[in-house]
Amino acid sequence: MEHRAALTPATAKKLLDAGYKITVERSEQRIFDDEEYAKVGCPLVDFLSWKTDAPADAYIVGLKELPENDDSPLHHTHIFFAHCFKNQGGWKEILHRFDEGKGTILDLEFLNDANGRRVAAFGYMAGFAGAAVGIDVWCHQKTKGSEIYGALKPYPNEEALINFTKGRLAEAAAVNGGQYPKVMVMGALGRCGTGAVEFAQKAGIPEENIIKWDINETKAGGPFPQILEADIFVNCIYLTAKIPPFFTREMCNGDRKLSVVCDVSCDTTNPNNPLPIYSINTTFDKPTVPVETTNALPLDVISIDHLPTLLPRESSDMFSHDLLPTMLELANRSESRVWGDAEKLYQEKLAASRQ
Repeated sequence: MEHRAALTPATAKKLLDAGYKITVERSEQRIFDDEEYAKVGCPLVDFLSWKTDAPADAYIVGLKELPENDDSPLHHTHIFFAHCFKNQGGWKEILHRFDEGKGTILDLEFLNDANGRRVAAFGYMAGFAGAAVGIDVWCHQKTKGSEIYGALKPYPNEEALINFTKGRLAEAAAVNGGQYPKVMVMGALGRCGTGAVEFAQKAGIPEENIIKWDINETKAGGPFPQILEADIFVNCIYLTAKIPPFFTREMCNGDRKLSVVCDVSCDTTNPNNPLPIYSINTTFDKPTVPVETTNALPLDVISIDHLPTLLPRESSDMFSHDLLPTMLELANRSESRVWGDAEKLYQEKLAASRQ
């Protein structure tokens, strides 16, 4: 269901103009058609042909995890979201493949500028889409009761998503005494949280119904019973260390208004996950997982790890535009602090995987 691309046709064109060679694998899934890349001068090759045909010194640029059910050694330098540097499930197995093949991971998640801020991130669009799905699940609960929430499909643009949500909210409010939901955003000052807040605003949620929490509100440490007073909780923090849980499954058995949790951070397999109420990732095909409680009010969790693909073209354009200056540094990678730090981090994680 992943439709995004790390390099868009427009970005590929700028790299070509700068003297880089860009080869693009054909894909029926990507939001950008093969022809869009061909028109800017990129040769097209078969899907997964990088495994056998890419030169040894080629960079393999992708987005998400490598193909499943494959434990073969990896020989190239890969630029992608590896999702294995924070001890996620299967992290050692991924690193062992690179270790065995003498390849390298330059993880997109850890390309940081001099201030420690990521040079490119999907965070804003993840929060934006996460709030959209969270609000829609709440609307579904109000209008459809216990009926299972259906599959999600990408939207052509932001306007279409906002207009759809406004209509759904109007229907839900009509059967909820005219009341709109209270949406609580954790990590509201970051990129991701800003996206969640701004979607709620654009969808017409009253400002007084948008609860914004960040480091000042959470510095005392959880759990936080105040979360249970919101209708929708959107978790947008960037987890770097173990913290107390925001709330527990046992707390959900008591009085609460909370009926939807969208865990945009999606640290599902992270042992430090501050939302210990679920244990699986959800998908676009099956967006929610119920939390079993003794409370009659439903509690649905959304834990989709590729939420920005709800708006794949806009998400890709934003990310690729921000990534371009760093990609242009690859020609002199040994002199680039960003790439140098990324390789140093890989070597540290590789060493940890060998222990």
